[in-house]
Amino acid sequence: MSQIVLVTGASSDLGVATVNALAESGHIVYAGISPAGANPAGRLAEPSGHGPRPISLDVADQRSVSTAVGDILAQCGRIDAVVHAVGPVPRGPLESFTPYQLAQIYDAHVLSTQRVNRSVLPQMRERRQGLLVWVVPANHDVEGAPYLALHSEAITMIDHLAASYAQELTEFGVETTIVVPGFLVPENGPRVRTIHPDDAETVQAYEGLYPGLIHRVDSKLAEHELTGAEVALAAQAIAAAVSSPKGTRPLRFAPGRSSTASGQRARW
Repeated sequence: MSQIVLVTGASSDLGVATVNALAESGHIVYAGISPAGANPAGRLAEPSGHGPRPISLDVADQRSVSTAVGDILAQCGRIDAVVHAVGPVPRGPLESFTPYQLAQIYDAHVLSTQRVNRSVLPQMRERRQGLLVWVVPANHDVEGAPYLALHSEAITMIDHLAASYAQELTEFGVETTIVVPGFLVPENGPRVRTIHPDDAETVQAYEGLYPGLIHRVDSKLAEHELTGAEVALAAQAIAAAVSSPKGTRPLRFAPGRSSTASGQRARW
């Protein structure tokens, strides 16, 4: 059965691949594109019957979220599934990030998903039908990852949020699937989008004691960028989850692995 799907981060490599995989599976896909994000025009599959349908969506703006969701509901009458994107990667000494930046990071990873959920969940709860798909990079909670701690904290919070939604929405018939790909996910284009600290003076103080610090962190990030094959594998797995019958979707799974992180066997 064809599903109405909103992909919130369609400007990223994973977003584009997911939109195309869903469209090829016969679903009506709305590709959420931020006005400030990269334009994926030319990378999205040509519409054939159903989608993909680009739609302006700034998850940092409640009005934009409400408008996009309202437009989809007006056109289709429902939204069956939402695929949440991963926010950018903060990198640098914790001390060098200003409180304002921490608020921005929290917004990009947590408040953005909450805006979308609060807009789509009422009609899902009413219909007793729906699916939330969250992308949570593997090994995000590994201790001893200096200068990437804010990324780890943000993703850990998203992981907990997704698991909590899964429990709370069960009685409403709304399902949750947590996709666990590689260590980091490219958020905008082929490279990992990073957030640099605003306090350059503090960064220099750390660099003075640890020469080449930021370069080493950037090199570490480059080592964990997903390959094209990994992006395609994750996208196909997301499409398979959306296409699967209700009640058969695993709560958590790692594309390409034989079992989920919770010990349940994946079906794809």
